[in-house]
Amino acid sequence: MSALSKAFSPALREIRVLLCQSSPASAGTRQFIQTAYPAIKKQNPDLPVLIREAQGTPARVFARFERGVERHVELDNLSASDVERKVADLLKSS
Repeated sequence: MSALSKAFSPALREIRVLLCQSSPASAGTRQFIQTAYPAIKKQNPDLPVLIREAQGTPARVFARFERGVERHVELDNLSASDVERKVADLLKSS
């Protein structure tokens, strides 16, 4: 079972995903969103998960924690499984 299909720490306040809707560098991130988003929202229905697409934007994910702490990781040119691993590591860093 994926680490992302479980409820997250209450310290996590928001997840923001930025990506390009057409670039090959964001392909793994797009696939990750299609497969992981339903499980994330099912286990964390009140957690805001924002997905922002803009032409030419590098793929990144930001996590905002309590007290305004924010961390991010770069996701360009990664496969969907690599994206999932990096996002899971980021969300554990609370």
